[in-house]
Amino acid sequence: MSCLIGCNSNTKNSSLLHEILQESKEPIIKKVLSDLNSHEVQILFTRILRDSLRAPKFESHKFQVNSRQYFYPASTVKLPLAILALQKIRKLQSEGIPITADTPFLVLFSENLIKKTDATHPKNKLTIAHLIKKIFLVSDNTAYNYLFDFIGRDDVNKAIHTIGITNFNLSHKFSDPENKNSTPRFVFFNQKGDTIYNQAPITSHQKIKNTHLDGVLKGKGYVKGGTIIEKSMDFSEKNYASIEALHQILERIIFPKLFSKNEQFNIQLEDYFFLRYWMSRTPNEVAIPFYDRETFFDSYGKFFIYGDKKGEMTNTTRVYNKVGLAYGTTTDVAYVKDRNGIEFFLTATILTNKNEIFNDNKYEYDQLGIPFLAALGREIYQFEKNKNLLEN
Repeated sequence: MSCLIGCNSNTKNSSLLHEILQESKEPIIKKVLSDLNSHEVQILFTRILRDSLRAPKFESHKFQVNSRQYFYPASTVKLPLAILALQKIRKLQSEGIPITADTPFLVLFSENLIKKTDATHPKNKLTIAHLIKKIFLVSDNTAYNYLFDFIGRDDVNKAIHTIGITNFNLSHKFSDPENKNSTPRFVFFNQKGDTIYNQAPITSHQKIKNTHLDGVLKGKGYVKGGTIIEKSMDFSEKNYASIEALHQILERIIFPKLFSKNEQFNIQLEDYFFLRYWMSRTPNEVAIPFYDRETFFDSYGKFFIYGDKKGEMTNTTRVYNKVGLAYGTTTDVAYVKDRNGIEFFLTATILTNKNEIFNDNKYEYDQLGIPFLAALGREIYQFEKNKNLLEN
């Protein structure tokens, strides 16, 4: 089933992905296929078909995709936060506030200074633009938290739902045990130090509960305070983003004109360029902020195709993506494009938690999760390459 301009890729589970996986010679794929139930695999693959005028059309294929089956999205939710932060900047501009994504700001909580500078910024400034860069380069949790508070939890969810993306609800920040319902104060100032925008604390009223979903109770135990609690871990109040929601968010950034105005983010052309540029960069490609190349290697945030390889990425293939890795769940949402005309969207998630104990940091990310997504990416890439050879 193909998706024409202005519609989403709501296809049924197709046989194509099943065939690609079954025919794979990759041992890691065979291993996962032999135990699909415990790995909670979901895959959404969108082919991009272009006509004689190069106009794109979507053709989507699913494998075990189920919006009612909960998985923990981890850092993939940083993608919509980056977009919505820019959207809020544009909204403030439309109200006459002289602010940009590069305007420095400080953060106050109960009028106590929390943050004013950022040592990774070339001028030691705290800016929305630089936080977004760090989100895509190294998946910075603190950067996500500031964007979460800048937008406000309720407004994040409303903005995503308003453009027709359901099965999405953010409820919490990362590495923040308190997760207050009230945000800090944000004060933006100009070069002279004069305040140009003072955002009062935002109170959240939404109560997020994922109890309508399957699989929110996971495992046979979890660690809390250094002790194993022998009952399933409850994810009903955690962030939720379905495979389809993440996929549709990225589609709107890469091909916004394929969606109606009401389905698009309210950002400008230069914002799209900014987002695409930074989500396709690797830590090795930037001088500032400088990250340790041993820790933050080229494929650090690129699971598909390259996740199990270091030092093998080239700029002939670009991966525009955001990964997530937490609670044993490995996820990637990506648009892949190379210089030979190969392009596709791929979103997938896999759970690797052999002992079924959560929060013990004993997960098979490097042994199974990341290698599976890397192998999957290579299989899809090879499929598209073979299709191109046949069609040309």
